[in-house]
Order: sequence, then C-alpha cells, then structure tokens
Amino acid sequence: MSYEKPFSGLKVLDLSQGYAGPYCAELLAQYGADITKVEPPEGDWARGLGQVYGDHSTISMTANRGKKSIVLDLKNPGGLSIAQDLAAECDVFIEGFRPGVCGRFGLGYEDVRKLNPGVIYLSVSGYGQDGPYASEPATDTVVQAFSGLMSINRGNDEMPHRLNHFIIDCVTALYAYQALSTALYARRDEPEGRLIDCSLMQAAAALQTSKIADFHLEGGISASNNAPAGCYNTQDGFIAVTLVKEEQYKQLCLALGQPALADDPRYRDFAGRAQHMDSLGPSVQEILLQHTTAEWSARFKEAGVLAHAVADYGDWMADPHVVATKAFQTMTQPGMGMIPLAQIPGTAPIDPDDPGQQAPTLGQHGRRVLAELGYDEGKIDQLAAAGAVRLAPED
Repeated sequence: MSYEKPFSGLKVLDLSQGYAGPYCAELLAQYGADITKVEPPEGDWARGLGQVYGDHSTISMTANRGKKSIVLDLKNPGGLSIAQDLAAECDVFIEGFRPGVCGRFGLGYEDVRKLNPGVIYLSVSGYGQDGPYASEPATDTVVQAFSGLMSINRGNDEMPHRLNHFIIDCVTALYAYQALSTALYARRDEPEGRLIDCSLMQAAAALQTSKIADFHLEGGISASNNAPAGCYNTQDGFIAVTLVKEEQYKQLCLALGQPALADDPRYRDFAGRAQHMDSLGPSVQEILLQHTTAEWSARFKEAGVLAHAVADYGDWMADPHVVATKAFQTMTQPGMGMIPLAQIPGTAPIDPDDPGQQAPTLGQHGRRVLAELGYDEGKIDQLAAAGAVRLAPED
C-alpha cells in the first residue's frame, strides 16, 4: 500500500455498464485496485456509443482503463456460477442494473452477502432502489432535465439547454467513489460490509444543493448572483466574464471604457445589476463586439478583470500552462493510437508504455480470470464450449 496505490490488493467485481458505474471502478483502478469487468456476450453497451475505434468508443475506453474483461452469459448456469465465485472473493461489488435485476440473477446484495459477508456492494441506478420511479429508465440527459439542471442552463435564446457532456454520469461516479472509499475505510472496524445506493437522480441533486436552496428561499429560479457575469460575443469569438466582489464591477466598467456604467444607480450592487440585466447585458454585449477576443483578453488581464476566452479542447491542450503542468498525458490504445488523457487529480502519472493502463478488448482476460479462480484448463474449455464464458481469440 502507498499514497499512489492505496487500494493495491483490493478486488473489485464490476458488472456495471455505461459510464457512471464503470468510471467509479476506473477511479479505484487508478489507485491500485484489481478490477474484473464482467460483460455480457454483446459487450458493455458503451463500447458502441458514438464513434467506435477498434473495440471501444472514447466513452467506454476512458471508463474502463486498467481493468480485466471477462465475458459471461449470466443466463447460462455455468456463467452465473462463475459470477458467484467471483462475487465470493471480491471486496467491492459494483452493479448498474435497474433495481431487482441482479436479484433475479441471484446476485443481489442479500445473495452476495451470504457468499461474502464483508462485501461493499454498490448499486448505481437512475432513480435509486426504492420509490415510484425506481424501475424507470434514466440517462444523463433525462436526469439533466429531471433534476432542474437544464432549467438554469439557458442560452441567450432563454431556452433550457442540455450540457453536451455526460456530466451527471461523471458526478455520480465521483459520489459513488467517495462513498466506496469512505466505506472501505470504515470496514476496518466493521464485522460486515454494506449496501451503497447511489443514483443519478441523487447525485444530480447533490451537485446543485445551493441552487435548490436558492429556489426554495426565493420562490423560483434565482437571478444571477454575480451579474453581469456571462459569455459574450466579441468581433471574432467569445469571452467569459465574471465577478466575485463588488469592486470588480468598477474594474470591468473601466476596462470596457464605460465608467458611466459604474455610476448608474441601477447597477450599484449585485442585486441591482441582476434586476436590470435586460438593459445592462445588451450594453456590455454591444461594447464587446467592438474588439477581438484577444484584445479584450489583454485589456481585462491588465485591469484585473476575471475573464477568459472561450477555448476548445485543442486550445486547452496547446496552452503553455497545461503543457507545463502536465495536465494531460498520452497513452497508446489499440484502435485509437496515441490519445490524450487528462491527469486525474491525486493519481500517479500515466506510464504510456504500460499496457495495463489500456482499456481491455471484449473478454480479453477471460482465461486469466478463471485461472485465478482456480479453474483448470479442462474446466475452462468446457465452460467455453457450453457458452457460459466467451474467450477472446488470443486469450
């Protein structure tokens, strides 16, 4: 055990698919855990989500690096028996099915704890294990709409917008990882494991705690708390401007060349500016259209205004600060070539030559996983012939 690999020796059985559950397991892997990913014969559905390169989409690749993959048919008695053997030996069990599905396979929490009383069992679902919506399907976009996130993410058209990233899945993975890490710490003094229920719905709400409180206290969606912060057009692009202290509004007005805006009584404080954004916002926008993003960036930096050009990912990777701090590294992934990966805060740097960092091909480690369970070659071949396990051609 070390600061870099505190979960070294921890055995994790990952039956989840998509992004939230798999990325939670991926974080455990980056801290040294031994992750066995169980996939159905058709594979984790995230492998085919978006553009596919070789055996993965970027979504499945980034959520499954450093894992071992075994393909099991849980409807086959032999495949289910293997899953139960794996469950009996794991420290952490992760599943992402709708409530009740694992139970029907004999892999629910009560089933697994009989085999393995100390197991930490994580269930990741859309709406949680109980309640009227428990059996309803949910995706990142659906929960962005359900949770209120879209209601506060409005563009200049005043329409609610979906954030074009699976942000709720990411946040769910982080909250799940937090809960697992805490439970593993507590388990040192506990005689048994526990069930952790982590839903996209609850994670989305936790992410927006302050906004929910604002809505309750103000009787509706609150006005901007740092007007005229926002994203504005320039002559050739976009720039984001923000304020966190009252005196920064005067700095902004001076940088805009409009000191009169600072003296206007309608805009004397954050509350007043928020109330009169229908006039202040267009005024700021009209001024910003007079120069380029680079010109405004330089002017704002000199004036101490909090602002930045709206960058794309290429801009970010080329930024000298990003390069100097090694905020991303490259790794070879079969079918993708060399790809950039953002450094996960707190984890050890990526070794680009370590194949153990790669996301596995479907069923790549089936024979190895079974051998580690104590199955001999004859038994493995018998299970493969019966369709219980699908071995990769090179396995």
